[in-house]
Amino acid sequence: MALRAEARTTGPGGPRGRCGPSPAEGGRPPRAPPPFGQPLLPESPRPHRPLSVESAPRCPAVSPGAGLAPMRLYTLSKRHFVLVFVVFFICFGLTVFVGIRGPKVIQTSAANFSLNNSKKLKPIQILSNPLSTYNQQLWLTCVVELDQSKETSIKTSFPMTVKVDGVAQDGTTMYIHNKVHNRTRTLTCAGKCAEIIVAHLGYLNYTQYTVRVGFEHLKLPIKGMNFTWKTYDPAFSRLEIWFRFVFVVLTFIVTCLFAHSLRKFSMRDWGIEQKWMSVLLPLLLLYNDPFFPLSFLVNSWLPGMLDDLFQSMFLCALLLFWLCVYHGIRVQGERKCLTFYLPKFFIVGLLWLASVTLGIWQTVNELHDPMYQYRVDTGNFQGMKVFFMVVAAVYVLYLLFLIVRACSELQHMPYVDLRLKFLTALTFVVLVISIVILYLRFGAQVLQDNFVAELSTHYQNSAEFLSFYGLLNFYLYTLAFVYSPSKNALYESQLKDNPAFSMLNDSDDDVIYGSDYEEMPLQNGQAIRAKYKEESDSD
Repeated sequence: MALRAEARTTGPGGPRGRCGPSPAEGGRPPRAPPPFGQPLLPESPRPHRPLSVESAPRCPAVSPGAGLAPMRLYTLSKRHFVLVFVVFFICFGLTVFVGIRGPKVIQTSAANFSLNNSKKLKPIQILSNPLSTYNQQLWLTCVVELDQSKETSIKTSFPMTVKVDGVAQDGTTMYIHNKVHNRTRTLTCAGKCAEIIVAHLGYLNYTQYTVRVGFEHLKLPIKGMNFTWKTYDPAFSRLEIWFRFVFVVLTFIVTCLFAHSLRKFSMRDWGIEQKWMSVLLPLLLLYNDPFFPLSFLVNSWLPGMLDDLFQSMFLCALLLFWLCVYHGIRVQGERKCLTFYLPKFFIVGLLWLASVTLGIWQTVNELHDPMYQYRVDTGNFQGMKVFFMVVAAVYVLYLLFLIVRACSELQHMPYVDLRLKFLTALTFVVLVISIVILYLRFGAQVLQDNFVAELSTHYQNSAEFLSFYGLLNFYLYTLAFVYSPSKNALYESQLKDNPAFSMLNDSDDDVIYGSDYEEMPLQNGQAIRAKYKEESDSD
C-alpha cells in the first residue's frame, strides 16, 4: 500500500497527485512503459517515506455537479426510462377510462313555450327544478325560433329584462336583488338562432329559483322559444369530490417523500429542478383544492373564487418553472434577481394578473347581476383579449429561444444533457396530450371565441375533467420521482469522494501507468469500467 501511494504522489516532474495536469492542460505526456527486464521504478538515492492512504491527495469526484445533491435521474438506465414513461401513460389512461365511464358533467332540463306569431311578447315566468348544493351552479339559456325561412340570416340587438327570485324550502319567495336587470343582447340567426345565456348563478342559496324574462323589445316574428336549465350533475359533483380528495392525498404523500429524500442535503446543494419541485408540489396541493368540499357546506362565493385563484397560481408557477429551468440549466452559479428572475416574473405575472382579474371581475359582477357576462358587457374585453394573446406569444417565443439555446450549448455535456432531454421529452408529451384534448373538446373554435372559462368551456364529461387533472398531477409526480435522490445517494457520494476507498480496487498497472477509466467520458452516469478492463485484459 505504501508503494501504491508513493507512485500516486511521485513522478518525473516531482510530487504530483493522481489528478495532476494532463498533456492537454500543459503537463508532461505519460511516460512509456520501460523495456522488459528493467526495473519499473528508478532507484532513489534516498529511501522514500511511506505515505499513508489518508494523506493521499484527494481528486475531484466524477459527479454531475460539484456540491449538488444527486438525482435519481443519473442512475436510471434506458430500460428504467421506458418504464417511467409506461407507468405515466398507464396512470393517465386509468383516469381517462374512469372518466369515460363516469357521469356527464352538465344536467339539462328543457321548458318549451309555443307562442303565436306576434311582434310583442309578454314576460315569461319559469320555475326551476328542485336544486341542492351538489348542483353547484345554475344557468338559464334560450334558443329563439323565428317564423321565417331558414336561409335568412339575421343579426340584431335588443334589450332583455330578467328578474330572479329564490324559493325557500317552505315555499316562500325571497327577493334576491329585488329589482329588474336590463341588458342588451345580440340575436344571431343563420338558419338556426344561436343560444343566448339569459342568467347565471355562481352559487346556490335556495332550493328553487323563479326567473322572469322579458323580450318585449324584440321586434321579430317569433315561432317559439326553447328555455333550458343547466346545472352540474350531482353524480359528477360526488365524483369530483372523491377524485380531488385522492389527488390531494397522493400529492401530500409525494411532497413528504420528496422532502424526506432531500433532508440530508443542504438547500444550497439542491439543483434548480429540485428547488422548483419544492415549490410546485405545495402549489399542486392547492391546485387540487383541499377546501373544495366547503363549497357544498357553505353558501358562499369564496370557495369558488379560491379554487380559481389556486388554479391560476399553479399554472403560472408551472410556466415560470419551464423558463427558469431551461435558462438556469445553462447558468451554473449565482443567478441574479435583476437579470435572471425579473424578466420571467414580469412575463408570467402579466398572464396571471390578466386571468385573475377576469375571474374576480366576473364573480363580483355576477353577485350583483345574474345577467352579467364579461364577453358581452365588458367594453374593454377585446383589449384584454389582445393583451393576453400578445403576452402569451412573447412567452412562447422566449421559451423556444431558451430551449434552442440550451439544446445547442449542452447537447454534448454529460448529466446536464440528460436532464435537458428528459424534461423536454416529458413536457412535450404533456403539451401534445393537452392540445389533443383541447382540439377534441373545442375543435377549430379553440382559437376563436373560447378565451377563458364560461359555460361553453366547462367540461362536457368526466373524461375531460379527469384527463386534465390527472395529466398535471402525474406529470409532477414523475418529475418528483426522477429529481429526488436515491435511497443510498448520500452514502454513494461520500464513498466516491473518499480517496481511501477509491484506491482500494486499483491494480498496480493502474497506479503506475494510469487507468483508461480516468480519461473516458461519462455516459449518462453509467460506469463502464468493466468494458475497459476486458479490453486491457485481452491486450
